[in-house]
Amino acid sequence: MKLQSFETERFFARYEFSATHLLSVSDCETVTIETLLELANMNLSNLGGLSLGYTESQGNPALRAAIAKNYPSVTPEDVLVLGSPIEGLFISLQALLDKQDEVIILTPAYDALFNLPEDLAGKAIPWELKATENSWQLDLDRLESLITSQTKVIVVNFPHNPTGFLPTPAEFHKLIELAQKNDLWLLCDEMYKGLEHSETKPLTSATDLYDKAIILSGLSKTHGLPGLRAGWLILKDKEMFQAILNWKLYTSICPPAPTEFLALAALKAADKLRQKNLEIITKNLELAQVFFKRWDELFIYRKPRAGSTALVELRRGRATEYCHSLALEASIVLLPSPFMRFPDRFVRFGLGRESFQAALTAYDKHLSSAG
Repeated sequence: MKLQSFETERFFARYEFSATHLLSVSDCETVTIETLLELANMNLSNLGGLSLGYTESQGNPALRAAIAKNYPSVTPEDVLVLGSPIEGLFISLQALLDKQDEVIILTPAYDALFNLPEDLAGKAIPWELKATENSWQLDLDRLESLITSQTKVIVVNFPHNPTGFLPTPAEFHKLIELAQKNDLWLLCDEMYKGLEHSETKPLTSATDLYDKAIILSGLSKTHGLPGLRAGWLILKDKEMFQAILNWKLYTSICPPAPTEFLALAALKAADKLRQKNLEIITKNLELAQVFFKRWDELFIYRKPRAGSTALVELRRGRATEYCHSLALEASIVLLPSPFMRFPDRFVRFGLGRESFQAALTAYDKHLSSAG
């Protein structure tokens, strides 16, 4: 199988570690290992005494039990611990798809959510969020029209990266009804679950509503621990579970022991980590509101309802060209929308880090100096 170029990660590889200001990061503020263990009331010496032998392929039983507690209908046997979150996407789609299958993907989307289904099945169909004057909307009638006899999977991401969209419970139930009616798998990326903003009602996880849901989640976004590479899949269909586990044996075999140890600590401290990051996002949303009101002639800002990202429309110019020139000329990084399979007039802002204020101030000065 020949894979498409992973443009988002190549873009960040070019600029992320050299630019002064990162305005487009998708994760939240991180912590050190020492701080994480303190938050979890665990001792650093326990990590030092950890054996670095093989671990269980499905994942540490204690970690699977801790993960399962977050989902009312899930048992530890429904949980597959990963070597990294993206591994879960790769192995689940490998197990799900044959060449004749069609996959419907909610867009804009992180590259891998679209590219992997397209490369594996050959026919990946975009289901675009609709941009209204002030918000994003889900077009469920459009989804229904896209479903054919060849459709195998619907891929969604809620809370949504990059728009910050979250459907209402009624909309989400309608989506699940469509999947159930057509006997489709629903692959639901829930990496941002728990980052619902103050006025937004959280969604019940798809796994607690539909037996053919496959959940991808982890600790990179909501908990701000992307360097940990901790993630998991949840699915209740035993036959598909074993098929995906078999693919895992050909990729990472088993999770890293230090990752599992620290993931358990993160789950013990989950509420503290999540609350910390929600407070940062709340503060940054207020800063963003002021900034976009000031620069209304340049941007169309649709306030996100959840998550740590916002997709902002440029009133003029092409996003890809603009983002490269901004990084090179001002050392400020924004991500252009074509990498996310969306028209070339949007840029992603990241709201989850403490550095957002300094980066936004630098951007404001750059715009002012540019006239």
